[in-house]
Amino acid sequence: MSNGTGHYEKRLSDLAGLYADQTAFAALLAEGDRVVYDVTEFRPSEKAGDVIFGVTRMSPGRIGDEFFLTRGHIHAKSDRPEIYYGQKGTGLMQLESPDGETRIVEIGPQTICYVPPYWIHRSVNIGDEDLVMVFCYPADSGQDYGIIERSGGMRHRVVAVDDGWTLTDNTSYVPRPPEVAAALVGNAV
Repeated sequence: MSNGTGHYEKRLSDLAGLYADQTAFAALLAEGDRVVYDVTEFRPSEKAGDVIFGVTRMSPGRIGDEFFLTRGHIHAKSDRPEIYYGQKGTGLMQLESPDGETRIVEIGPQTICYVPPYWIHRSVNIGDEDLVMVFCYPADSGQDYGIIERSGGMRHRVVAVDDGWTLTDNTSYVPRPPEVAAALVGNAV
C-alpha cells in the first residue's frame, strides 16, 4: 500500500505467551526473531465518521500444532465493527464474544469478513503462503489488546489436523465475569 501513514511489524518475540507449546515457541525463536505479520495503514484522522484502512500481511508458519496468528483485540469503543477483505492466501478470522462464544470465518482471495460490534477478533494463517488482507474500521474505534491476555487467551485454539484445522479448548482460558462482558456491550458511545 502506498502513501500509508503508519507501518508496524510483529515479530515472533512479540507473540510470546500466545501459544500453548512454549518449547516449540522457544525453539523457533532461537532460530531468529522473524517477522510474523506486518501492517501498513492510512489514518486520515481519528475523528468519528472517518475510517482507518490498511493491509495486513501474515507469514505462514506454526508453533507446535498452532498456526501463526495475530495478537487480536476488541475495539476500545466496542460497538465499532471492522471489515476485512482477503487478497491472497488462506486464513481464518477467529471471533469471540465477550461471554466466550466462538465463531470462525474463513478468509481467502476476494472474501469479505465482517467483524460485528462487541466481538474480539484475531487472524490466523492456515495456509502455506502469505495471508494478505485489506481492513477498514471507524477511526475512533481504538484497540484493547489486553482483553485476550486478561482471559488467558481466547477460549479456543486453532490447531492443525491432517485435513486442515480444528478448534480445541484453551486450558488456560478464564471466562470473563458477567459484569465485565456486560460492561463491554454497554460501552457504546
